Amino acid sequence: MPLEQTQGEIRKGAYLLQDFNAEVPPQVISFYEMNEDGTYSNGTTLEEMLRVSIARLVDLNGRFACRENSIAITKMQEALMWLNHRTEDRKARGVEGQHRL
Repeated sequence: MPLEQTQGEIRKGAYLLQDFNAEVPPQVISFYEMNEDGTYSNGTTLEEMLRVSIARLVDLNGRFACRENSIAITKMQEALMWLNHRTEDRKARGVEGQHRL
């Protein structure tokens, strides 16, 4: 499937993840969705995607170490830290899990 068809949201909360081999069909990644009425749709989170990506790159960097891998790991860890900081702030303000700033 051409890359332009795999970029962006394909349906609410779902995106296509293209395999490195263009002959393999893309995977659908569905994200957790909180609805305004408090119900939610199951799925993954950005934080989990980052955790998996960090673990994968740490493994690869252990076998094929390079500066670029190390920098990418650090930046993903930083992104995860900021997302966790946001969640802790929202919990402290009593707005976590709500459609409020």
